[in-house]
Amino acid sequence: MEEDLERFDLACTYLKNDQNITAHNMFMDLAHEEMKNNNYRAGLYLILASECKSRQGKERKDELNEAAEFYLKLAKNDKNNSNYAYQCAARCFLRIGRYDDARKAFEDAQKYANKLVEEKRPIILVDDSPAILLRLTSFLRQLGYSDIQTVDDGKSALALITKLVKSKQNPIVLLDMDLPDVKGDVIAKTLLESKPDMSIILITADEKSTPRVRKTIGFGSTAFVQKPFSINELKNALDTTKLSEIT
Repeated sequence: MEEDLERFDLACTYLKNDQNITAHNMFMDLAHEEMKNNNYRAGLYLILASECKSRQGKERKDELNEAAEFYLKLAKNDKNNSNYAYQCAARCFLRIGRYDDARKAFEDAQKYANKLVEEKRPIILVDDSPAILLRLTSFLRQLGYSDIQTVDDGKSALALITKLVKSKQNPIVLLDMDLPDVKGDVIAKTLLESKPDMSIILITADEKSTPRVRKTIGFGSTAFVQKPFSINELKNALDTTKLSEIT
């Protein structure tokens, strides 16, 4: 075990120093050894090996595909961790463009999800329109969410979300792009700089292709809803957000 940790540390050092071929070979060796023991670390090693390929400007599809298939195997054999394993598989499939497989793995993960925990996850609605806030709140309650908090300006949103993060909560933020004080793209960038894995769904009347929406998505926002929206469009955005996470 100690020897494996030393090899892992060495491989990470090679990766950090851009010795990507050596790092890739070491991560692959570690992965295949751990796969024999059905150890979850094998998936991590394969993902790291794929990063080595990416840094060389090469296709990383093979490594991510192998990781996804490995996670699927674990999901079927380790029922106590099926939710986690299916979500890992979905994330890998998503990165290589196997979207149908990613969605199926995500749907399989939901069969093992703890619904009570999911319902308690905070949802923060940031919009200066009372009508939009009411519509969102109604839809979210129909979708099973109960901890829903609303704010109508950017400064209040930043204060509330920062407080939740400091208290170790993991909110989903539904963020209007056009707020009266601080624009949504500024809020998104600020939040993602402090917590890169924060789940932010943009809400705007703009097209997804507009420069500021594309720029904000580039910061790391996980989904997009265009006004006016239906409950199904909101659900799809929430599903996309959860699909992008590994919990």
